[in-house]
Amino acid sequence: MPATLCLSVRRVLVAVAACAIPTVFAADVPPTVTPAPVTVIKAGKLIDVATGRVRNDQVIVVQGGKISAVGPAGTTEVPPGATVIDLSSKTVLPGLIDTHTHVTGDPTTPPYHGYGISIPREALMGARFGRETLLSGVTTIRNVGAGGFADVALRDAINAGDVIGPRILASGPALGITGGHCDSNMLAPEYNDRGEGVADGVDAVRAMVRRNVKYGVDVIKYCGTGGVFSKGTRVGAQQYTPEEVAAIVDEAHMHGRKVAVHAHGANGIKVALKAGVDTIEHASLIDQEGLDLAKKTGAFLSMDIFNTEYTQSEGPKRGEMEEFLRKDREVAQAQRDNFQKAVQMGIKLTMGTDTGVHPHKDAPKQLAFSPPPPPLFPPPPPPPYMVQYGMTPMQAIQAATKVGAEALGIEAEVGQMAPGYAADIVAVTRDPLTDIHALDAVEFVMKQGTVYKQ
Repeated sequence: MPATLCLSVRRVLVAVAACAIPTVFAADVPPTVTPAPVTVIKAGKLIDVATGRVRNDQVIVVQGGKISAVGPAGTTEVPPGATVIDLSSKTVLPGLIDTHTHVTGDPTTPPYHGYGISIPREALMGARFGRETLLSGVTTIRNVGAGGFADVALRDAINAGDVIGPRILASGPALGITGGHCDSNMLAPEYNDRGEGVADGVDAVRAMVRRNVKYGVDVIKYCGTGGVFSKGTRVGAQQYTPEEVAAIVDEAHMHGRKVAVHAHGANGIKVALKAGVDTIEHASLIDQEGLDLAKKTGAFLSMDIFNTEYTQSEGPKRGEMEEFLRKDREVAQAQRDNFQKAVQMGIKLTMGTDTGVHPHKDAPKQLAFSPPPPPLFPPPPPPPYMVQYGMTPMQAIQAATKVGAEALGIEAEVGQMAPGYAADIVAVTRDPLTDIHALDAVEFVMKQGTVYKQ
């Protein structure tokens, strides 16, 4: 056999033998696990919302976006190489939770101008407003109504790190009856304009809930009464029959989604509570029977008692319809009085601000008490905030943290500062338990272990 042929045969045999030998690739070698960076926060005062107490000189250890340890500075181990954030001159508390927002809504938009805003534009505005919300100290929101699932898209963009913003539980388009609060009633009949979430009848509302679930919502929102900012509706008038409401709640719960109902009027509130709704939004005209039902069923009330002053002062400037301004005036004081009754009865109340009706960065201001202004003729009413209407500062902070998390069903993840919880942490220089206005201007914001404001 020629030498060149022998050489070729040997090369083939060597190649075949090599293929028979197991090859070790890099993927087969167990990777070296690099521990997540550790951050240690030194807190001068820590508000423990679980116990309602303040703890001094605390250390919070954060790793992998979660809190791994909380304890006294003298006895809590600080891991070597940890990044230390010194907040020893500040009061530290969990990131705030707003249970009623419209994060893609611009409160400065004049009537009818909204028809010129596309769904993509709405989502991009939401990116801006989400950033403002986070930097105000609100690290979690439940968004209750957005066209075209813009809030779902924004939630996903934030989770992917494309934009910064709070943790979002999104509802997508709210369900409503034809001609009701969640329909589109501003145009003449020949335009055939219709709200995206309009559904009439038991079968139709079930189908609409399924559609929203299909496109990724976290919560189902429906309109159970008329509203302030809807042409031709009476604020207290019931919308949806008991059978339709029962179908909405049953279908949503079957898919593991909680249900929030826009409801100002007493009858719509009671129908919702009897059907097992999870949260009542606004609850302006709730009666004693409704309050008793809320207490009995354990439902949460999310009452936006902050925004009337903004609506009444800024609404005329942007050309708001007098019908809307009148309805806002008619329900404002009743809502605040009923908020106070709910506090006295021990009903579970959250911080639900309705941002989008007022500026997003102002959400924490709903917590505050302000002293009455100097006497005028006639004297104006004192500012209508949560502490003003019966809550202690600690109760208001708990409503905006621990209780809010319970209302959203994420109480095992956020709303407290304890091991295993998300590292959502804010801080202020003044003590909010003696001056709740300190939360009007949060100075430090961390969400899931990342610092966004310091």
